[in-house]
Amino acid sequence: MSAVFNYILRAGLYEWLIMLAELLLIGLAVYIIVSFLEGTRGERLFRGMILILIVGSLLLNLVVRKFGMDRIDFLYKGFLIAVLIIAVTAFQPELRRALIRIGQTRFFVQSTPQQLTRSVEEILKAVARLAASRTGAIIVIPQQVPLGEFIETGLRIDARVSCDLILTVFYQGTPLHDMAMIIQGDRIVAARVQLPLAEADSSIRGTLGSRHRAAIGVTTTSDAVVIVVSEETGVVSIALNGRLIQNVSEAQLRRHLTTAVVETTPLIECMSAAAKDAEPADTDKT
Repeated sequence: MSAVFNYILRAGLYEWLIMLAELLLIGLAVYIIVSFLEGTRGERLFRGMILILIVGSLLLNLVVRKFGMDRIDFLYKGFLIAVLIIAVTAFQPELRRALIRIGQTRFFVQSTPQQLTRSVEEILKAVARLAASRTGAIIVIPQQVPLGEFIETGLRIDARVSCDLILTVFYQGTPLHDMAMIIQGDRIVAARVQLPLAEADSSIRGTLGSRHRAAIGVTTTSDAVVIVVSEETGVVSIALNGRLIQNVSEAQLRRHLTTAVVETTPLIECMSAAAKDAEPADTDKT
């Protein structure tokens, strides 16, 4: 009798362990997807879909199957198929971006400190020349919060950071001179990127132009560092954490760029490489 009781306990414990492992795997998958979609419109859509699926599954198991409502069960399965089709359509930009990332071999290639330092110097030279010629410009440097939602609104470039290229993009009369440029590490990711404008409250109404309001707008929802060159005065400003620092010196600009590019970029790349290397390591252990 005791042997039977011990077997039941072991079987029950085994089922609980299997269920715990399944929940951990599901939670890990959801976390990875949400982290990838963070900062995009798809994040809110994905959270809503997950909520609908969880509530629907609970109702199906607790109510429908208990009372034998086969027709509702059939309709719910059809609803899941419709949700899958809608998801493929709704997440088309995010799926395309994921496939592009997977296909780019340099996604897991770390930038060297020399490349990042050179990028900072190139940006500094370009900003100085833009300010001297009073050429309006807005340069966005994202950090840990991705800006894929905004990158999709612009034109992808994926070129090495250089002073000449930055000056060419923002040169008056060129198709790309308006709106923003996004730089990630040692690469110019995109140009002509449309950014959200900060709401014109009493503190900035009538005092700041569209470039400065766009810089404040994108930093209120991300940890990006944004450089703005005024077209009217040539004054260089920096936006971060939803606030604007005007008339910054070259030393201040260098310090912020060094933090955003040289110090933060390797950390993000190391995290990406570690996530990729963890899979083969776990496989070898098993």
